[in-house]
This record gives sequence, structure tokens and C-alpha cells, in this order.
Amino acid sequence: MKHGMPPRQIPVRWPDGRTTQETIGQDWLVAASGAGINIPTGCLGGSCGACEIEVNGKVVRACISTVPASKSAKLSVDFATDPHW
Repeated sequence: MKHGMPPRQIPVRWPDGRTTQETIGQDWLVAASGAGINIPTGCLGGSCGACEIEVNGKVVRACISTVPASKSAKLSVDFATDPHW
């Protein structure tokens, strides 16, 4: 990022239906917490899968992932369903 440029924002639609503006590159857990969304966590190292979310249909582990840029210029987040949790 160039010095002095504002961080790039992207609209994120959360599982509760609300949409917030989030900073591209921000940790998912921080973004979710700021939006009032609780993503369950376990190991916080990407191993257990407790924090899996679906971002535009792709499953990611929120504890080790960041808010990405998107060609569609928006992101939709859903909780991944895992029968083991």
C-alpha cells in the first residue's frame, strides 16, 4: 500500500443479514468482532476448523485468513456447517 493512501474497503454481508464496510487485508476475526458477529474458535492456528466460514461460497478458516478483495466488489459471509462441531 502506498504511503498516505486510505485502506481499501469492501462491503461484507454477514450471516445475520447486516452489511458493514470492512478493510481489505484485515483479519476475519477482528472484522467479525467489530460487526458484532461471533465466529467460534478453537485452536486459533487453523488446525481444528471450528472457525470455518464461507466467503462467497469458498470455505476459509477465519483465524488464519484476512478479508480479501473481490472481483464482484462485495463479500457474503455464511457460517460453514460441519457435522463434527
